[in-house]
Amino acid sequence: MWESDSESLGGREYGNGVLSSTKHGVKADGFELRGQSWYVTTDIPSDLLVHVGDFDFHLHKYPLLSRSGKMNRLIYESRQDVHKITLDDLPGGPEAFEVATKFCYGIAVDLTAANISGLRCAAEYLEMTEDLEEGNLIFKTEAFLSYVVLSSWRDSILVLKSCEKLSPWAENLQIVRRCSESIAWKACANPKGIRWAYTGRPLKVSSPKWNEMKDSSPSRNQPVPPDWWFEDVSILRIDHFVRVITAIKVKGMRFELIGAAIMHYATKWLPGLIKEGSVFGDEMSCSSNSTGSGSSSWKGALHMIVAATKDDPPTVQAKDQRMIIESLISIIPPQKDSVSCSFLLRLLRMASMLKVAPALVTELEKRVGMQFEQATLADLLIPSYNKGETMYDVDLVQRLLEHFLVQEQTESSSPSSQSCSDKHMYEGTPRGSNTNAKMRVARLVDSYLTEVSRDRNLSLTKFQVLAEALPESARACDDGLYRAIDSYLKAHPTLTEHERKRLCRVMDCQKLSIDACMHAAQNERLPLRVVVQVLFSEQVKISNALANSSLKDTEETLYQPMIPNRKTLLEATPQSFQEGWAAAKKDINTLKFELESVKAKYLELQNDMESLQRQFDKMSKPKQTSAWSSGWKKLSKLTKMTTMENQDNIGSQLPVVAEQNRKTPRRWRNSIS
Repeated sequence: MWESDSESLGGREYGNGVLSSTKHGVKADGFELRGQSWYVTTDIPSDLLVHVGDFDFHLHKYPLLSRSGKMNRLIYESRQDVHKITLDDLPGGPEAFEVATKFCYGIAVDLTAANISGLRCAAEYLEMTEDLEEGNLIFKTEAFLSYVVLSSWRDSILVLKSCEKLSPWAENLQIVRRCSESIAWKACANPKGIRWAYTGRPLKVSSPKWNEMKDSSPSRNQPVPPDWWFEDVSILRIDHFVRVITAIKVKGMRFELIGAAIMHYATKWLPGLIKEGSVFGDEMSCSSNSTGSGSSSWKGALHMIVAATKDDPPTVQAKDQRMIIESLISIIPPQKDSVSCSFLLRLLRMASMLKVAPALVTELEKRVGMQFEQATLADLLIPSYNKGETMYDVDLVQRLLEHFLVQEQTESSSPSSQSCSDKHMYEGTPRGSNTNAKMRVARLVDSYLTEVSRDRNLSLTKFQVLAEALPESARACDDGLYRAIDSYLKAHPTLTEHERKRLCRVMDCQKLSIDACMHAAQNERLPLRVVVQVLFSEQVKISNALANSSLKDTEETLYQPMIPNRKTLLEATPQSFQEGWAAAKKDINTLKFELESVKAKYLELQNDMESLQRQFDKMSKPKQTSAWSSGWKKLSKLTKMTTMENQDNIGSQLPVVAEQNRKTPRRWRNSIS
């Protein structure tokens, strides 16, 4: 903890926290408790009964009237003689009123970090101002807060913790603000040259003595861990923790430390963030003692919340946890890596379970999208809390993926990112950071699809939309996508042929490895068209690989003899490759044989159709023939055949013969006429 010289000076000035009043009207040796009543040890009988909480105080009017303006009004402004007063709304309760009453009687009281905030609020409530008496209780408590408490780290934490029961008095008197700023200033200060007795021990009720602090403090040269203040700040209530973190942000602390402090606080007050059998504290750079006494009281409540349905009324623990989650979301630093993606996803899981405000959930989803490439499959398996739908919240993962793609597009199109990428190019740094992030996200999405595909309630549309959300360049290999498709087909055997083809369209057969192709060729759940595409793409890849390997071997070793034939080449390949190739070749030959059979049947049917058409034409249109016309046709046909046979020998006499042939029928017609 932080200690300084001013605390020692303040302790000497105020008698080490002991206050006494030199002026008092009734001499009293002290107070005596009898059951639920306090009595003043004096010979003068009491004339006033004050009821505070469950306790009765038998007092005298004069000591209270001389120092409390409120008691003056309650006693003298009333028209009748008052002997009993009830103060149910007094801040600090009976404890603070007891100390204030002792001060009025001139009895020495101890001011400590545990009672100073309640006593300061009670003095304000009782109006114990300087107008009634110089050095009244308001002045004394205010001086102790300013000069003793605020100069001590340990006392500032304790006073801020004690303010939880004093709202709104502690807020109105600026006690919370001043303690928060004091804690923030000490947390952000340079630890060199400061005497420390930092975290690892239970906080004491008041500040230690100076000699005790010297003995327990480490040497000046001993390094102080940057997370020394995490454990102390984590004991505060969530609203006061938010005030401290906000003040620390204003002071300019590194966002990594602020994020680590938020994660430390969340693991202490939200035990649902810790997995079964694992410690979340291993993921952040803070002490291994991440769980405290406060988490034990939340365990049963957490399991009760998880087991409850959405229609059940929220419990007190659920409301507290919802308030903590909403407050933590609002103070997470805006920088990308201020907190881990795993922490954000676990926080998102609890936010969905506890029905946190939709605007804060959307903000948290955007934060996850900024670091989506750092997520793991176990963190993405967030249950769906809506009845009748899928087991896991697939729509949530779809939204996270959309936020990631929008963020990637924004970063790639921004001028600052382009200038940085140009700088990296000149410096020799690779520019594929966005591509690598997309590839990691693609592998994560494929694993998620494989896991959620076993759910029978998962629709084909949701599967397809999530699989096609990433661009094609994000996947160098589609083996993970094929595994998810095969798992979906196993869990949904009633899919139609059209739905199976639609499902397989999300996969590129050319991006499958040899093992995946071998499995797909023998997979009976895949459509036949997809199997053919897989075999064809694999044959093309094998041919290209063989061509490239042979060309490479030729370039490297020109004296090496070439492979004589295909049989020798196959004998040199591994046995598994030969078996796969033989199976693929067998399937291809079977498909070719079936195709040839279909072609032959088609030609046969076509010939039969033509013959039937000719017969039909003859029957429908009979021709009238005569002996003269048939004879003429035979003569012309004979002439043509004779001309074709003698074309090579009497080519030169063809015009003369043609002329004679033209004249002969004319004479024939003349002679007949």
